[in-house]
Amino acid sequence: QVQLVESGGGLVQPGGSLRLSCAASGSIFRRYVMNWYRQAPGKQRELVATITPGDRTNYGDSVKGRLTISRDNAKNTVALQMNSLKPEDTAVYYCNARSGINSYWGQGTQVTVSS
Repeated sequence: QVQLVESGGGLVQPGGSLRLSCAASGSIFRRYVMNWYRQAPGKQRELVATITPGDRTNYGDSVKGRLTISRDNAKNTVALQMNSLKPEDTAVYYCNARSGINSYWGQGTQVTVSS
């Protein structure tokens, strides 16, 4: 079992930055592929960024060049640095841990980009 707790969401103006963090506990964090998803009202959940146990990263086309995912295996955390935010980035952001058939989710953190 893995427990995930996100933090760092909030209200930011267009062009601003936020840093989301996800703290993991309960299992061997370093073995998991860590993902950030987001879900905007009325839309399907969307994969935003992925980081593998070997620190290989991948990003959704809509966020490439603006968002950066990183992990700290010593602290069991994964972060999402978000820069140049746009109103269309407004969503609930979820942390996800995946290993084999096991998949765990956090409760989500709201990010609102508005002037």
